[in-house]
Amino acid sequence: MTSRSAWLALSLTVAGLGLPGLAAAGDVARGEKLAYTCHGCHGIPNHKNAYPIYNVPKLGGQHAAYMVAALKAYASQERAHSTMHAHAATMSEQDMLDMAAYLSGQELKPTGRAVGTTPKAAQTCVACHGNDGNGILPEYPNLAGQHADYIENSLKGYRSGQRKNAVMAGMAATLTDEDIRELARYYSKQRPSLCSTDEVRRYGKCKEL
Repeated sequence: MTSRSAWLALSLTVAGLGLPGLAAAGDVARGEKLAYTCHGCHGIPNHKNAYPIYNVPKLGGQHAAYMVAALKAYASQERAHSTMHAHAATMSEQDMLDMAAYLSGQELKPTGRAVGTTPKAAQTCVACHGNDGNGILPEYPNLAGQHADYIENSLKGYRSGQRKNAVMAGMAATLTDEDIRELARYYSKQRPSLCSTDEVRRYGKCKEL
């Protein structure tokens, strides 16, 4: 691990430890009732965000704790998205915990076996997201099988400051557009893959698991 990777991992670990309540368990049954509005976008494979145009993220298999952190970021507008802000701003923390517990289904687990050659630009990413796209702590997102255009849009958002996260902004600041495209393609090919919430609704997990 490079010194930059070690610093990044330590910084994110400290940040994750400072997030209150994320270790609490959610109520899956209650989350199923609350999450009906989510399936209209996240339950449809390849459903597109209107503007800018990109595939909405797959949530099945995602770390529940990360989804809670993301919802809080949308609620506070640290992440700019009008529809997600409107939804998240009305939720209590317990609502978020319950919905995340349901929507994640069975979370992806690290395999340690990467698909393809890890890009040079990923040398700082692997410290938190692993070679196989699985976040090493629950607060770090799983990227395996995520839509490439969604990953690309997210990284550009961190680079531009549209998404406000000091650690991710610092990492993304050094990436070129080609670096970002390469990283997005690489992580989108990792397996097992994240899936739509419709798979979770039908099977309780992503079919690949």
